[in-house]
Formats: sequence, C-alpha cells, structure tokens
Amino acid sequence: MHDLEAVVSIYNQAINAGFQTCFTTPISTLDKADWLQKHLCEEYPVLVFEQGGKVIGWLSIGPYREGRAALNRTVEISYFVDNQYFGQGIGCQLLSYGTEVCRKLNYKVALAIILEPNVASIKLAEKCGYEKWGFLPGVADFDGVVCGQFYYGIKL
Repeated sequence: MHDLEAVVSIYNQAINAGFQTCFTTPISTLDKADWLQKHLCEEYPVLVFEQGGKVIGWLSIGPYREGRAALNRTVEISYFVDNQYFGQGIGCQLLSYGTEVCRKLNYKVALAIILEPNVASIKLAEKCGYEKWGFLPGVADFDGVVCGQFYYGIKL
C-alpha cells in the first residue's frame, strides 16, 4: 500500500501525544508492514481520508479476538487523524463511513477501544452513535500513569 508511510506517520503522532494508543514508542513502516498486509483484503480494510492528495486520517477494521468463531461478526475499529486537522470533522467522517463499511461487510457489532484520558475520541465515538459498553480499570500503564480502557460499541 502506497499510503503506509502516511499511516505510520499519523500513528506515530498519536503515540507521541500519549493516551491515544497503548504503544509507547514510535514505530517504523517495517513494524507496520505485516499488519497492513493482513488488511489488504475486503474483509478487514484500512480506509484513508485524503485531502489534496495527502492522507490526513485513517481507519482500520480488524478482527476482535481473532480465531474465536463466536466473535467472527464482531470487529474492532480504530481511527486516527493527523494532528494538524483535528477539530475539522474528519474523525467523524471516517468513523461514520467505517461503520457503514462494517454494515456492508455484514458485521453485526463494531467496537472502539478507547483509553480513559482520550476524551476527544470518546466524544467522537458517542457523536457517531457508539455507546459505552464496558470499562477495564487500570489496564494501561504509561510509565507509572495508570488508566483504563473503555469499550464503545454499536450494533450494526
């Protein structure tokens, strides 16, 4: 995928900002290449948002607890927007479109797993119709700063 560098760059912005992903150190395109290879299929796509030919956001649809047959129709959805474009509605467009893609792929449930301090992502998920379905307290430790993860879900 020719957008891998942009996807990794945006992801590294989220890592460096903290509390947007559970990775704590930046990754390389090589680190993300295998992940992307698994998403080069219709079943679990990566969607990019472009403006003027530049990738400024992306969303991935992936398996939730892969290999467990009873969860085959449930997916995890993740979304990231370039810092320079925050607050412009791109995240909402990405998540809304990604949710529709999940419906077209005949999934029944989409989950967004969001770190507790990531208020902007929580608000975005709620704005797009996702509801808080669960909370895992104290599961993430960022060099001594401990926080939980919310599970936001939507029935498709």
